[in-house]
Amino acid sequence: MNATREVEVVVIGAGQAGLAGAYHLRRAGFAPGRDFVVLDHSPGPGGAWQFRWPSLTYGKVHGMHALPGMELRDADPARPSADVVREYFDRYERAFDLRVRRPVDVRAVRDAADGRLLVETSDGTWTARALINATGTWDRPFWPRYPGQETFRGRQLHTAQYAGPEEFAGLRAVVVGGGASGTQHLLELAPYAAATTWVTRRPPVFREGPFDQEAGRAAVALVEDRVRRGLPPRSVVSVTGLPLNDAVRQGLADGILDRQPMFDRITPHGVEWRDGRHVAADVILWATGFRAALDHLAPLRLREPGGGIRVEGTRAVADPRIHLVGYGPSASTVGANRAGRAAVRDIRRLLAAEPVAA
Repeated sequence: MNATREVEVVVIGAGQAGLAGAYHLRRAGFAPGRDFVVLDHSPGPGGAWQFRWPSLTYGKVHGMHALPGMELRDADPARPSADVVREYFDRYERAFDLRVRRPVDVRAVRDAADGRLLVETSDGTWTARALINATGTWDRPFWPRYPGQETFRGRQLHTAQYAGPEEFAGLRAVVVGGGASGTQHLLELAPYAAATTWVTRRPPVFREGPFDQEAGRAAVALVEDRVRRGLPPRSVVSVTGLPLNDAVRQGLADGILDRQPMFDRITPHGVEWRDGRHVAADVILWATGFRAALDHLAPLRLREPGGGIRVEGTRAVADPRIHLVGYGPSASTVGANRAGRAAVRDIRRLLAAEPVAA
């Protein structure tokens, strides 16, 4: 185990938000390895994208925004998004010499006696004056609990475990969740599965027409209001609605996207509603989203009574040394870029790093 190492800033996570933060640290004059370190627990570049299912091709990805300072050009829309983004992130890390250390698991972040932060990891301990947390959500899939769930004799899996539609061939599938993943799964499964049933807690809202900047700002403001009040963030998609593209229109016309209200219980052989209606199932696919992966920050006691962390911009209100990027309103590719820049701007002020090269 290595001895404790000192840096000015630790960046946790090397997805879109972490790389954006690292880029802006370099641009502000912080040197990788000496002034900051990027720690990533994934086996290679690509953030959560590297774990996406092969049938999610780049052409199906909604709104992938380029990292700051390097465009993603000439990507083949027919290639798996995991491959496209993994290669792009790898080029990016090398182009800007970000020196990401991986795989490194961050176990806890604590207060040090001298007012610095102790970052305890599987690769030793770092101390830092500030921290950019960009751990995303992929490692915390959300599994709702329903009566009878443990009695189900078929298979249950989450979006995080989804490998493609072929494994559902000939099976009766229940897909739970009204977000983008749920609709994508249904449209993929339908040609393979013996039958599909779509259930959601709330009726899905499909968005007609272009999603302009004004609509985007309004949606982000709604999510931002929650984190300002210390409530767990909702996804941006939950307030923007689902884009009504040609594939979705066809799915609605074909009856594939025929939404049913949420069932009340799970039986050994399917799902059941309070009125006695029953649907037989061989597999239940939970497309029920993710929660922020923040357990390593627990020693800092940042959570509010409402269950979330109060954030102003990217700064944790309870501890100005901590910046959350890719959290709440910045949980999108374009939002993560902006959050990385904003976090570094605040960190420069915190560290009184002036003058620093712009």
